[in-house]
Amino acid sequence: MAGKNEADLSSKPVGKLLISLAVPTITAQIVNMLYNIVDRIYIGQGVGKTALTGVGVSFPILILISAFSSLIGMGGAPRASIRMGQKDRGGAEQILGNCFVTLLSISLVLTVFFRAFSGQLLMMFGASPDTLPYGLAYINIYVLGTVFVQLSLGLNAFITAQGFSRYSMVTVLIGAVANIILDPIFIFGFGMGVKGAALASVISQALSAFWVLRFLNGKATSLRLRREHMRFSPKVMLPVLALGIAPFIMQSTESLINIVFNRSLQQYGGDIAVGSMTILTSVMQLVMMPVSGLTQGAQPIISYNYGARNNDRVKKAFRLLLFSSLAYTLSFWAIVQVFPGMVVRIFNSDPALLQTASWAMRIYLGASFMLGAQIACQQTFVALGQAKYSLFLALLRKIILLLPLIWLLPQLISDQVFAVFLAEPIADMIATLTTLTLFLLQFPKLLAKNQQSGGR
Repeated sequence: MAGKNEADLSSKPVGKLLISLAVPTITAQIVNMLYNIVDRIYIGQGVGKTALTGVGVSFPILILISAFSSLIGMGGAPRASIRMGQKDRGGAEQILGNCFVTLLSISLVLTVFFRAFSGQLLMMFGASPDTLPYGLAYINIYVLGTVFVQLSLGLNAFITAQGFSRYSMVTVLIGAVANIILDPIFIFGFGMGVKGAALASVISQALSAFWVLRFLNGKATSLRLRREHMRFSPKVMLPVLALGIAPFIMQSTESLINIVFNRSLQQYGGDIAVGSMTILTSVMQLVMMPVSGLTQGAQPIISYNYGARNNDRVKKAFRLLLFSSLAYTLSFWAIVQVFPGMVVRIFNSDPALLQTASWAMRIYLGASFMLGAQIACQQTFVALGQAKYSLFLALLRKIILLLPLIWLLPQLISDQVFAVFLAEPIADMIATLTTLTLFLLQFPKLLAKNQQSGGR
């Protein structure tokens, strides 16, 4: 099975290969999105808008935990794919073993830190006296499952990198289905409220982690977890961290941005504005997650063939990725612009929240139709092992553009809540145009250099 997967990566028609790899990863991302959003739907509909807002201010911690798994998984998996394309399986397994140990170490540090400072962090993130108890009740249980998040997300990337996208989809399906089943049982059946939602998530993540570890120690995998590689080697991990820093920044800055948005909206609009942002963050995931799944499906094709110096297949895979990503983001943009109220009602039907979130959605997602191009180009840089370009683009959209705009626009526009939401589409538009320009300039040069140097 492992040999067939490598043969497919190198010779199967790119369109069919991308579909076979992307459909499971997109399905996994959609289900993973439900995994994250279902808590908010149950809490918003069953416990109330105050609880929804309270859980919403804990999202930066959840995002940051996931970001560390991307630092290792998205930094290590493309490196392993390139090594596989170069027929260096031992080097690829060394990367896997080092990443496993690093994920365990990160899990311990994050668990201790967030348990110790959860209250202070939630207040910093925009919690009010009314919403803080709900946020604490949720996050103090959720962080106990940090090790499961790290292993399931971080190591699942290595399953996808080998071309086993159906198995990586099962990783997410196991956790998501378990979470969807357990949520109402714990929240309503046992009367645990937000604590029940958090406990359901921990159990679900544990099941996913067990599946990943079982697969990477099984017969089907090309890359196996081996004890002799389970140590931290700076020579192995520094290139992994250099490449993974861009996906890490993309996710961790979502945490930072969420904090800044919440604090600004709490100042200018109160709990209703913060609650609206909780819904908009969830809807933005509906834009980002499927495109992320598409890029994960394309990553092994691009990375493997880049390592094998098969530039024609690299270009074909990128073109398909770009057009598919743009088609999805444009379609979703049209839906939220025409039917924003329908989307908001999925989470909560409180009249005040419905009114604010509906008009804010049109503004906040105003440039989301362009994000397909931005993500496709940036993630292709990651697949090619180009850390410096992917890092710059990750910093550009959130840190260089969006953070200053959230602060600056309310100083210039009288409707300050509107101004805060307006920062997102402006940043998205500038970042996408910059990304496209850089990619058009550098992509041909990278392929030409790869052809000359043997992909090393």
